Amino acid sequence: MTTYPPAPPAAPPSPSPRPPAEAPSSSGFGTLLTPAVAGLATVSAATSLTGVVQGMAWLGYIVVATVLVGCTGVALRSLRVPVVLVGLAQLFVLLCLVVGVFTRSGILAIFPGPAAFSELNDVLIAAFDEIRTGLPPVEGSMPILCLVTIAIGLVAVVVDALAVGASAPAATGLVLLCVYAVPSALAGELLPWWTFALGAASFAGLLAVDGSHRHRRWRNRSTPGLGASPGTVSAPVAVVSAALVVGLVAGSTVTVIGTEGSLPGSADNGQNVPGGLGVNPFTSLRGMLDQGADVELFRVSGLGDDRRLLRAFTLDTYRPNEGWGLADGPMPAGVPATGPLPAAPGDDGSGESREIRIQPVNWYDLWLPTYGSPRSLRGLSDGWYYDRTSGTVFRERRQRPAPYVEVTSLEEPSQAELRIADPGADPVPESYTNIDGVDPRVAQLARDLTEGATNDFDRAQAIWQYFSPENGFVYDTSTAPATDPDAVADFVLNGKRGFCEQYASSMAVMLRSLGVPTRVAIGFTTGYPTSDYRTITSQDAHAWVEVYFGDHGWVSFDPTPLSDGRGYVPPYLEDENASSEPTSQQEESAPTAPSSSQAAPSPTDQAAGQEGGPAPPRPGFSDAPSWSGWSALVTALAALVLTLVAMTLGKRFAAGRHRDSSGSGPPRWLTPLAGALWLLTLLLLAWQLHWAVALAVLGVTAVGLAPSAAREFVRRKRLHDISARGPAAATSAWDELLDECADRGVHIPDSDTVRLAAQKIAHRHHLDDRGKNDLRTVVDVVERSWYGGADPAPKGPEFADAFSGLRDGLQRTAPKSWRSKLLPRSLFRRR
Repeated sequence: MTTYPPAPPAAPPSPSPRPPAEAPSSSGFGTLLTPAVAGLATVSAATSLTGVVQGMAWLGYIVVATVLVGCTGVALRSLRVPVVLVGLAQLFVLLCLVVGVFTRSGILAIFPGPAAFSELNDVLIAAFDEIRTGLPPVEGSMPILCLVTIAIGLVAVVVDALAVGASAPAATGLVLLCVYAVPSALAGELLPWWTFALGAASFAGLLAVDGSHRHRRWRNRSTPGLGASPGTVSAPVAVVSAALVVGLVAGSTVTVIGTEGSLPGSADNGQNVPGGLGVNPFTSLRGMLDQGADVELFRVSGLGDDRRLLRAFTLDTYRPNEGWGLADGPMPAGVPATGPLPAAPGDDGSGESREIRIQPVNWYDLWLPTYGSPRSLRGLSDGWYYDRTSGTVFRERRQRPAPYVEVTSLEEPSQAELRIADPGADPVPESYTNIDGVDPRVAQLARDLTEGATNDFDRAQAIWQYFSPENGFVYDTSTAPATDPDAVADFVLNGKRGFCEQYASSMAVMLRSLGVPTRVAIGFTTGYPTSDYRTITSQDAHAWVEVYFGDHGWVSFDPTPLSDGRGYVPPYLEDENASSEPTSQQEESAPTAPSSSQAAPSPTDQAAGQEGGPAPPRPGFSDAPSWSGWSALVTALAALVLTLVAMTLGKRFAAGRHRDSSGSGPPRWLTPLAGALWLLTLLLLAWQLHWAVALAVLGVTAVGLAPSAAREFVRRKRLHDISARGPAAATSAWDELLDECADRGVHIPDSDTVRLAAQKIAHRHHLDDRGKNDLRTVVDVVERSWYGGADPAPKGPEFADAFSGLRDGLQRTAPKSWRSKLLPRSLFRRR
């Protein structure tokens, strides 16, 4: 007769916790109050759009979307629908609203289908085009209304999920703050005070409603630090963190109104100007030209057939290895620019006055561009000043100026006049001749090029001619790789590749080293003509050199080798370039533009690109399709909803509520699915930078998940053996049980007997009665399999059920941490 070891002694029963008193039941009004206030907070925050969208028609669409989202949530929660399905249903209702209102191809008018999605895609593309090229407030067209409805509708879903589903209304403040951040950053003026008052009042009301609910449960709260699982303690932190991530994703994805960039200058150092484009007051000696999309900035009429450079401001200070910039200190005093202006250097008043009308379209800056030698300006508001020395019109704060008329002189001296000019006749400040930190090789090159020159014009012309394709210089949107510590020497002696900032900066440095008064001008090339005016776009941003010639003032020299038709060679330089450069009297070759065509570029232009033409794709950003940004936002929202559901269900199961008879807890697939969606969001965002970044993120993630994947592979193999009830079932179960303990930081020596190991498992993991019963069954089967006879296979399905119940018991009383899941210690347990 075979005897079996006695069952392990049962642990003394732990005192059952006192069941919590029932909270007062909420009335129907209380059930509706929180979602209603959450919807009100969303609409109140959305009123900040008054600064970026014209009219108030959009408010009706937002109210309808918010009400539909809130009512859907209330209806489904009253039916006790799972939280994740509530969120998905709200998104579906929002989609039906958008399809029914903004498309005509929906199934039964409101349900989405392939044709409706295609039409909706066209509507959103039109909205993005209006946003990218327009200035806030943009017109409330149907594409804009569609985009606003979708954006605020998604915000309503997130706010409802946080405030009602997750009972964390404080976390909605981050999402609502993002709603305010977009128009606040993009509007040219301060938002109305009442929109902030509405938002603050509604958010305070949301917190007050939640506070009243918490007060009802105050006497039934758990003692802090006792009886709370780690997941319960970390839930608020996780909710706030997830909301912050979604807010940042939404902000980086949808805040694109009027933020194309600032030109010229690299993007890393640029300033994104809200409400339009501006130019940066510096030049860079190395880097890459980043002009962004082609945005119309000015419409100019009154020039006729003349082609001139449009000056925005000038730079007089050279900083070695950095570039040219404004002098340190305050702006010059200047004189009011609303009346007659002091005569510019070199303008004796004898030349013809020209009236040029300039209409800013997407210009937002503190500089007001002018042509030639300005004599007066009309149509300006107060606050604009003119500085005769620098030749600039400016104000203290950025502004979107109204159309203005410039009365100016476009007279240009001849070569003969410039050769006999006396720079000391009307001296300029010493700051225009001072320079420090010039590499001796650059200074020597300047002396070699100007050897034999007897006047400043011949010196300037000799250096200007040096920057030509015949001497190996090539126009490109990025500089050559650095091979020399001095940037100017590297450009003029080695690389000889770059864009206007490098050419103008280097020529100015070389002239300053010879004692010639020089400055760098920042502005725009000649643009391209249309039927009634000349259009200047962001692609025309340019830098050139101005040299001082006493009685003739400042004279322009543009060393950048342009060949796209937008360059300008003045008459005093025509003889040397008549065969290769267009002049003001030659037929103009218009560059690529929406209303004109461009001659085929040369092979050099095709390889290097052209300044003023369409900018080459930005490395990395061109690799990501247009839908990837919005897909990142959608996946982030879905991941947030699943994360909130997992935390909410985990909290309730940990507290002993809503537990079914099996006590298995929340669905096991919920957390992995949420993690997969967060990973997909991260990959889509990385793809926005470059596909290689996304690939690197995927590789790092794969390496990080490798230990967990290996552990899961071993677990599934053992569980298969257990469910198959084969000879190895008992051994697989015991090995898996020891690994589960090791993953939780409890090491069970292999030398322990089965009974001793079982006692340690029950004690150290605080197994409940159900878990102990399952453990007793597993131990009994393992001992019979190992010591009971010839047939070690367990009989019947009870063993597999008991082992599954034991794993559930361990999860209930000793849940794994994220660290133990990602880096399971059992992989390093000695076998």
